[in-house]
Parts: sequence; structure tokens; C-alpha cells
Amino acid sequence: MADRSLGFLLVGGGLLFTNINTATIIGENELSYTHNMSVMAWGITSVLAMLLVSEFLMPLYIRLGIATTPDYLTARYGQGTGKLVSVIFLISYIVNLLPSVLYSGAVAFNGLFHFSEILKTDYWTTIWILIWIMGAIGCLYALLGGLKAITVSDSLLGLGIFAGGILLPVFALRYLGNGSIMQGLHTVLHVHTEHLNSIGSLSDPIPFGTLFTGMLLVNLYYWGTEQYIVQQVLASKDLKTSQKGIAVACLGKLISPLLLNIPGLIAVHIFTRMHNPAEVFPKLDSLVSPPFIAGYIAAVIFGAALTTFNAGLNSSGTLFVLNIYKPWQEKRSIQVPEKELIRTAKIFEIIVCLTAMFIAPFIIFVKNGFYTYVQIVNGFFNVPIFTIMFMGFVTKRVPALAAKIGLTFFIITYGLTQLVFDLHIHFLHILAILFLLTCGIMLIIGKLYPMPIPYQQKLNNQVSIEPWRNRHIYTGILLLLMILMFILFSPLILAK
Repeated sequence: MADRSLGFLLVGGGLLFTNINTATIIGENELSYTHNMSVMAWGITSVLAMLLVSEFLMPLYIRLGIATTPDYLTARYGQGTGKLVSVIFLISYIVNLLPSVLYSGAVAFNGLFHFSEILKTDYWTTIWILIWIMGAIGCLYALLGGLKAITVSDSLLGLGIFAGGILLPVFALRYLGNGSIMQGLHTVLHVHTEHLNSIGSLSDPIPFGTLFTGMLLVNLYYWGTEQYIVQQVLASKDLKTSQKGIAVACLGKLISPLLLNIPGLIAVHIFTRMHNPAEVFPKLDSLVSPPFIAGYIAAVIFGAALTTFNAGLNSSGTLFVLNIYKPWQEKRSIQVPEKELIRTAKIFEIIVCLTAMFIAPFIIFVKNGFYTYVQIVNGFFNVPIFTIMFMGFVTKRVPALAAKIGLTFFIITYGLTQLVFDLHIHFLHILAILFLLTCGIMLIIGKLYPMPIPYQQKLNNQVSIEPWRNRHIYTGILLLLMILMFILFSPLILAK
């Protein structure tokens, strides 16, 4: 928890740059290149979810004094549910989060520096080598530095990411306009304007309707219950600091399309065809930037890859020792000293790291775009966990049995819709439908087998829980800017 000592700029920087990693940089630019700006919805609609989390969830977490998300589920539903959710978190990190960050980092570096040509190895072998180099460095950093080192480096890298995010579009527009930035901008705004549209159709990766169904749920899960994200906010000095930090991160999300989407848009006019569209960002950087800028952006991308990888590793160790290892030892009447907990966490982090490094290269075989694949796989873990947390917040008598049945039903049913039966319904809509069905099942079980004693929250706050007084003013400004972003990138203005 970095001694719960982080100021609001470090909290905001840590939140934003743990979220913006090579997976988002590579994945969103790929979809901006192959489709349009509808993919920006992942980041822009995060603002609403983050503000809801800031207002309702963070005060609750800090009042309860929890260190991990499953801590709340353990308090609400019992140790069995807390352990089950810890295991689900760990599986999601090992099979999806960490491998996707390593794979996208490897793709970026090969696109920038053409390692497969330098090493005279095939693409598959090159990706393996780069993944193992990045994984080894990331693991060492997380083991030696801890959460505070990760958060400080996130914030410093954040400045670099935004500087790079402004520089690359400038160089790309100048290249497109044969030396004239304004001519390049004129081309982007008047040719292939369909790519400027953020209002996704049914054939786009993000249909506009999904913003109000599954995407809202996914974003609420991510910003409000994802362990490696929540852990950044819980390390703040007090509630006021955490709410200011979230507002800073919201502002960053509104600026982030400069890095995550605009390069892909410009690349539409430079690359007519690409063998692997996932390489569009690094290929563009390598082509249009002076060597020192290309190297600078490469360093930033390397840092961006490590930020999420390190935070994921750190949270894996935290989840394992606090929610699985320590309770197991206490059940055997063994009191584990903190030094042994830290040593056990680091051993576990090494195992997780090695496993992720073995899985990562196989992402090369996925279809329908790398970023879409990551989000579909996330559906097995994110909204199911958010559903039982939501029911825990809004009910007092729904028992642990309902949470376990709800989790099992959601994950199995979602798996069937993605792997066995093609319902021709977008996966985000399916997540929203299953959310409602699971809530209904849990309410029925709560009616039939209610908890004999209603759940009562036990306050255990270790820092001040006084809220930020001016938060509502900034909330209104941020929500207005979010709406204006969608209007700007729509057929009403830029996508005419």
C-alpha cells in the first residue's frame, strides 16, 4: 500500500498510466486504423465510471480499511467467496492481463526496430525472445521496488507518454502533408472521414449501443474492483486525496486519444495495406519520426509495458498472500510474520511471471483484432465479479450461496455464448443480459435462503474519510467534456 502515503498527483498518475499500456496503445490504434474512432469509447466512457467509483465505492473501501477487493467480499459473503474471487483474479492476470501486455510490447518493439531482420529470425521466434526479455526486466523491477516504486515510475512515464502522444501525431501529419502539418491535417479531416466517426455501427468493434450496457459494467468493474487499479487509489493519504487523484486520471483519459487513436487515424492515409495491423503504431513511429524521437517513444512504450505488468505482478502477490496463503496458515494456527509474507509473495510473483511469459506468444494466433480478443476474454472475469460485489452493496441478506451460484452461472453461460453457441449478439450486450439474469438469480436465492443476521459494515478506516468539497464542480466539467468528445468525433462535426 506504499504506507498509504501517496499524494493526488501520484495517485492520478499511477491510475492513468497503469491503465495506458502497450496493450491499449497497440490495440486501440489497430482498431482506429482498421475501423474508426468508435474504439475510443473504452477510454472516454471510463470518465463516467471513474467518477461513480470516486463518489460511491472509494468512501466505502476507505471506511472499511480494506487492502484488496476480495477483502470486501470476504467480509460480505465469507472466506470461501473471498478465496474464490482471489483465484478468479489470479487466473485473469495469468492468462490474459500479463500475457497481453508482454505480447503487445513485443509487437511494438519489433515494429520499431525490426528485430526479426536484425536477428535474422522468423517473426514467431522474435516475439518469443522479446517477450522473455521484457518479462525478466519487469519481474525484477516489481520484486525489488514494490508498489511505491511502480507508482512513482508510472507518474514519470506518464509525462513521457503524453509528450510522445503529442509529438508523434505532429511528425505524422508533417510526413503526410509533405512537410506541411496543416496540409496533413487537411487530408485527415477531408479524406476517409468515415474513420473519424466515434458513433459505432453494428459492424464496428464497439457499436454505440454497447456504451449503455456492457461497456458501463466493464468500466465500473475495472475502475472500481480490479485489484491492481484499486490498490493504486487505496495507497492515497485520505479520501480527499483519492478523489482528487481520480479526477486527474479522468482528465488524462480525455486527452489520451492523442496517443491511443489519432496515430491510427493518420496511418490510414499512409499505409494502404498492412500484413499485421497490430504493428500500425510502431511502424508509423519508425517511418515518420526522426531517430531520436523514435528512440524516445520506444523508451516510453517499454515503460508503458512495464507499468501494467509490474502492477499486475505486485497485485498477484498481494492477493495470494493476504487472501489465500495467510488465511490457510492461520487455519493451521500458524502466525506468519510480515517478512515471510513478503518473501512468499515474491516467490509467487516469479511463478506468475514465468507462466505469463509462456502464454504470451500464442496470442499471435487470435482473430478479429488483438484488443477485441483481450476484452472478450476479460468478460469471463470482470462483470461476474462486479455483479456479486454490486449485489453485496445493495442488499443485506443475500447469502454466500447466492454469490457462488451467481459466479458459476455467469462464467459458464458467458463461456457457452462465446465458445459454443453464436447468438449473433455483441459480447458487451451479452454481459449486460447476464448481469441482469445473475442479479435476479441471487435475489431469488436471497429470498429463499436469506442470511439470518443482516450484513453490517464494520468501520476500520486508517485514514481520514472526509470527502473532497469541490468534487461535484469538477465532476460536471469532466462529464461535459466527455460528451463533447463524442459530438466532435461524429457525423455532426468531423465525420460529415
